[in-house]
Amino acid sequence: MVFEAASDNQIVLTGTLDLPMEMSIHEHPAEAAHPLDGIDALITASCGDGFAKRLAERGVRVILTSETDPMTAVTALLSGAALPAPAADDHDHGHEACGCHCSGTSPAAG
Repeated sequence: MVFEAASDNQIVLTGTLDLPMEMSIHEHPAEAAHPLDGIDALITASCGDGFAKRLAERGVRVILTSETDPMTAVTALLSGAALPAPAADDHDHGHEACGCHCSGTSPAAG
C-alpha cells in the first residue's frame, strides 16, 4: 500500500505495489531504478538486515512495527508518535544467506 500526505494533512492511499520476484530488492540491481525509489519510508512487521540496508542505500527509511492497521501506522509515523515494537522474530527457514537478525546478530535500531 502506498500512502501520501496531502497538503491538508490528510493521508491518501495512492496505490498498491505487487512486484514480481525480479523486482524484489534482493534480486534487483542496486544501480537500476526501482518502484520504491523516491518513497520516504517503508513500514513493515519484519525484514532482514540486508533488505533494510539496500533500502537505506536508496534513501528509504525502514520502520519496523507490530501495528497491523496500515492507516494507524502511517498516521503515527507522520505525527511523530511512537509505533509499537515489532513482534519477536519467529520465522523458520535456513539462515545461511537470509540476512535476518535472528541468525545471531542483533537487530538494527529502527
